[in-house]
Amino acid sequence: MPVPPAILTAAVCGAETTRAQTPYLPITADELAAEAEKCARAGAAVIHLHVRRDDGTPTQDGALFEKAIRAIRARCDVIVQTSTGGAVGMTADERAQPLDCNPEMATLNAGSLNFGDDVFLNPFPMVREFARRMRERGIVPELECYDAGHVESCLALANEGVIELPAHFDFVLGVRGGLGASEENLRFLVAKLPAGSSFSVAGIGRHQLPMAEMSLRLGGHARCGLEDNIYLSKGVLAKGSFELVARLAEMARAAGRAVATPAQARELLRIRARA
Repeated sequence: MPVPPAILTAAVCGAETTRAQTPYLPITADELAAEAEKCARAGAAVIHLHVRRDDGTPTQDGALFEKAIRAIRARCDVIVQTSTGGAVGMTADERAQPLDCNPEMATLNAGSLNFGDDVFLNPFPMVREFARRMRERGIVPELECYDAGHVESCLALANEGVIELPAHFDFVLGVRGGLGASEENLRFLVAKLPAGSSFSVAGIGRHQLPMAEMSLRLGGHARCGLEDNIYLSKGVLAKGSFELVARLAEMARAAGRAVATPAQARELLRIRARA
């Protein structure tokens, strides 16, 4: 069976990274759109989107998401994947606001975990409700798994009919409190996937590029960007997520993989055409 083209996702902003850490962090809708366009040119088919207020603080404000999505779509044909994770401490209603913007794709966090010194809460009733809203609007979920138990949670929710299989999973590895970033752990997670499902890997910090390369060589997809890692190499700031995307595109080609176009990514991720 031929290996599918590699879907590259750019997480361009996030909720935690600050301008004090890197001056290249995009904040406004225009900045996010400009960065998305650069990432698309570098090979990204998916933009994982968070938004900020003008002062840089994270928010799930639906109006700001709508503004950013419109600005991105005016510049490039990428899949905009909105976050429903938001920032630690936000309420479920706050976190769900981007779904009202009808993105093609959104994240669905599969379970709770210690997140650094905080707790990232994703109880089953919240996950079911987010999944219901996505299903009603035809939004394709990306199942975010920070630990092995989160994969098991997804399988349980599929048995309930809450989510559909096969699905696309994203393994977020290296969060303090979640599963560590290693080849052993990645292979373990991949072995648990339901038949026909696809996966990507988001390595945190210094694990981003090594885990991306590992995923690409195992037939998976990869996420990079300033949300999870601000360095192109040790001590060298990436001048934007686009530089990290370009590095992943090189890795994909070295692994014998083509880089997926947005159209190919939509087909692989089972994203239906919108009116």
